[in-house]
Amino acid sequence: MPSGFDRDFLSPAPLSRQAYETAMAAAQRVILRDYASLDACYGGPEAAELAGSMAALEICPEDGAGLEATLDLVGRLVLRNSVMVSDPTCLGHLHCPPLIAGLAAESLISAINQSMDSWDQAPAATYLEQRMTDWLCGLFGLGGAADGIFTSGGTQSNFMGILLARDVYAERRLGWRIQDQGLPPEAASFRLLCSEDAHFSIRQSLAILGLGEQAAVAVPTDPARRMDVAAAERSITELLALGLRPIAIAATAGTTDSGSIDPLPQVADLAARHGLWLHIDAAYGGGLVLSERHAPRLDGIERADSLTVDFHKLFYQPISCSTLLVRDRACFDAIRLHADYLNPPENEAAGLLDLVTKSLQTTRRFDGLKPFVTLRALGRRHLAAMIDATIALAVTAALRIEADPELHLACRPALNAVLLRYRADGATDDRLDAVNGRIPARLMASGRALLAKTRFDGRVFLKMTLLNPRTTPAHIDAILAAVKECGRTALEDLA
Repeated sequence: MPSGFDRDFLSPAPLSRQAYETAMAAAQRVILRDYASLDACYGGPEAAELAGSMAALEICPEDGAGLEATLDLVGRLVLRNSVMVSDPTCLGHLHCPPLIAGLAAESLISAINQSMDSWDQAPAATYLEQRMTDWLCGLFGLGGAADGIFTSGGTQSNFMGILLARDVYAERRLGWRIQDQGLPPEAASFRLLCSEDAHFSIRQSLAILGLGEQAAVAVPTDPARRMDVAAAERSITELLALGLRPIAIAATAGTTDSGSIDPLPQVADLAARHGLWLHIDAAYGGGLVLSERHAPRLDGIERADSLTVDFHKLFYQPISCSTLLVRDRACFDAIRLHADYLNPPENEAAGLLDLVTKSLQTTRRFDGLKPFVTLRALGRRHLAAMIDATIALAVTAALRIEADPELHLACRPALNAVLLRYRADGATDDRLDAVNGRIPARLMASGRALLAKTRFDGRVFLKMTLLNPRTTPAHIDAILAAVKECGRTALEDLA
């Protein structure tokens, strides 16, 4: 006898299959009608109006409004008022346009709803995800003892890398197991070196881990915004002289603003000389590994003790999808725990794989399916061509900016992030800061472009993050013209 709930859940029941097909068709119709048809990076109202619309929503009526009517509402209220991340002028952040292959994988992930903590909740998914991390460890040359785990993003991956660095140092140097005993008395003296342009999650991780932001030692950068290795060496000497304990170096392969890649071989040499853990944040630049032209820029990455790689940047996957890779799988013992109901020790003894033993998350999505489907469907050459095209476009954009007397280029782009600034003869730096600070909002409100605002050498700059391989030089020309128009208007308004 059919269940009264058959139409609510995916199952072999005819009512379920019919309901699922109807729901997916409705969702697809709304996506194509209200989102894929958007012809600007943003065309919705300002924040206050959106907040008012959401505040007026009835969340849970006594009797349901029906799925199709609700999806129509979401289409009109949410999808039409969302950032169109695939638009060629949506260039503000490290926020990639997702590949259709990744979107297809997302639908599979949601439908099967596997939980990646224990093998009996995700039998095939567990072993496919492990195969993916094994392949990634090989791709980055980390060696036969390497391992990895999928995470929610670069921030979590960086956090895990620093957590492992802290715990391995305490156990190997101090004979102290933090998982059992808490922080050792010496923890207040722990220090981690990173470039002054390192991602904020490095400092954030140190704070959450009980070491405080004071534990981050910011190393100056060279003119190319890469870590100055000689300055890092001096910092280590100074720290040791003060009785402090350097435990790790965090290098960056692709800084958020300039895309700079630290000199990885030299940083690895420095870490080796002083016996320090080397974490490399390649959340942004890790995708270069697919490109024959640009992969050599990652030389030295194979010497990392821990490595962050994001797939929702240069691998073009839907959010969220990231990994932490480690050179020595034994370091995951620092966070290994067993629960009788989930991953009892006898599972491990029987050779079963419970991924929760190396994860900070218990319930976790099968995000590893997205890069698998994409890599398998498109192949390396096609993905590499996308990356190469965006880096070449960044060079084109930089040349356009350098040639324009109304624009100022902060630095030559290292990857595909370009920093620029509107300028005008006779205007002070402070006045130009105010002008450039207004430009992104004006561009977004008009739907002409979405650019980010940041600070570079203490001044306000605009950022174009050229992740989209569909962006062309013609788009760049139109955006630069719009930047100048908004800059002139803002300058007049301030005057």
